[in-house]
Amino acid sequence: MPLRPLSDPTHLPALDRRYAIARPASGLGAGDPPPRILLLYGSLRDRSFSRLCVEEAARLLQFFGCETRIFDPSTLPLPDQVASDDHPAVHELREHSLWSEGQVWCSPERHGQITGIMKLQIDHLPLAMGGMRPTQGRTLAVMQVSAGSQSFNSVNTLRILGRWMRMVTIPNQSSVAKAFAEFDDAGRMKPSSYYDRIVDVMEELVRFTVLLRPHGAQLVERYSERKEAGRLIDPATDLASIAGR
Repeated sequence: MPLRPLSDPTHLPALDRRYAIARPASGLGAGDPPPRILLLYGSLRDRSFSRLCVEEAARLLQFFGCETRIFDPSTLPLPDQVASDDHPAVHELREHSLWSEGQVWCSPERHGQITGIMKLQIDHLPLAMGGMRPTQGRTLAVMQVSAGSQSFNSVNTLRILGRWMRMVTIPNQSSVAKAFAEFDDAGRMKPSSYYDRIVDVMEELVRFTVLLRPHGAQLVERYSERKEAGRLIDPATDLASIAGR
């Protein structure tokens, strides 16, 4: 499986647990089963800072009670390189997206934009697939890393893509400037305001995911799709019609 293992999942040296809420979505909805979060990163470098950020995010999400999967894009083919995208890595990416209730996308900024590796993964996620929708209605948190000063080009593009993929992109986001200076030799993020912002973003993602969980089917219900499928509304069971009587 092209999933990346997470080392030291419970070791959070930059987190001050005195201020951390273990279950940030408590009271907003059912916490069981654990929220399922898929994380994507946008670089294949051995020391990929987008991957290291995603790994820190995954550790935090597990601390907050979530189940996480980090997809490894290293074996993905280009779109249309394989007939009908019939490739094991493409199938697995789509299966993980269908499994997820929420996602985290983190891209480096390269030439003022997201990387081709980041876009490659999103391009392999269709809006509709055999009557199923791998992204629609899922929550999304966006992050980026930069080699220079702080920028928001990549997160802005990821927001556009998230909207296009019919995802619920949360308000908060993370942009880590001079990422090479924010990680130690072991690849762990140092305590900083950048790390604190990632904590904020993951807290918010958990809250939105749990809050929207019981309403997922209703939130993606569409008139145009009902019309195309010929699904007539039954006034006897339509809550809006009943409430208006």
